[in-house]
Amino acid sequence: MSSIRRNSLTAVLVLPLLVLTGCPKDREEPLTLGEATSALEQASDAGQAEGLTSASVDISTNFTIGQAVQDGAAELKTFIGTQLPCADITLEDATLTVVYGAKPGNCTYHGHTFSGTHSINLERNEDAQVLVHHEWTDFSNGVVSLDGTADVTWNLTDKTRRVQHESHWTNLKSGRTGTGSGDRVQSVLAGGITEGIQVDGSRSWDGERGHWDLAIDGVRMRWTDPVPQSGRYTLKTPFDKSVSMAFERVDDDTIKVTVTGPKREFAFNVSKLGVIANDG
Repeated sequence: MSSIRRNSLTAVLVLPLLVLTGCPKDREEPLTLGEATSALEQASDAGQAEGLTSASVDISTNFTIGQAVQDGAAELKTFIGTQLPCADITLEDATLTVVYGAKPGNCTYHGHTFSGTHSINLERNEDAQVLVHHEWTDFSNGVVSLDGTADVTWNLTDKTRRVQHESHWTNLKSGRTGTGSGDRVQSVLAGGITEGIQVDGSRSWDGERGHWDLAIDGVRMRWTDPVPQSGRYTLKTPFDKSVSMAFERVDDDTIKVTVTGPKREFAFNVSKLGVIANDG
């Protein structure tokens, strides 16, 4: 009898424990509209910074693979001068220093109007490996401004490039800032490099609200859009909630973003200028 009573008592004690500790997700607070909006604003700012640096990286890919780094840098100097006559370009060994807006003339590339200083160092230019180091100072397109560095390597077989960066950016309209790093692989969209790029990888940054971690899964971006037109983001937020973002192009100026988090989802329309409107 004593054994039976002990077993019964144990069952009574364990059952409430299971009730109390089970299903923690059921007690998770739902995603709020404010949190969804903040997450999208942060992702949009990061996307605009990425679009700016990606356009800058792209203009610095125009040199012949396999030649001496000094010759590649000289070839690149000529190309940038023809595309952006506004730039004052100096060449020392295999390093270019580009000051955008120092001269009259066009300063726009892939829809971004550049200002600030960009240093490009061809560190390796071999058939097996190409490595270019970038540094940006007060670099801007009038939407975001940033200071930072990046190392770019090419996989010539897969026709991709890997970008590992560290930067501090500021959204010039809102004043929101971010400081962080990223590691992404970029490839050309089906319509060619003039259309845009596909991006996979990750980036993270610290802002006024805390730390953000972004996983980038097969997103397709046009050069001047603040968010992708397809693919998915997964964003870990400083308010202890993870959200996913799915993208769908509505028209040439608008992309619909569906932000999904705990128990709720919200839809937004994002314009090419980065204006975010709740889509209900």
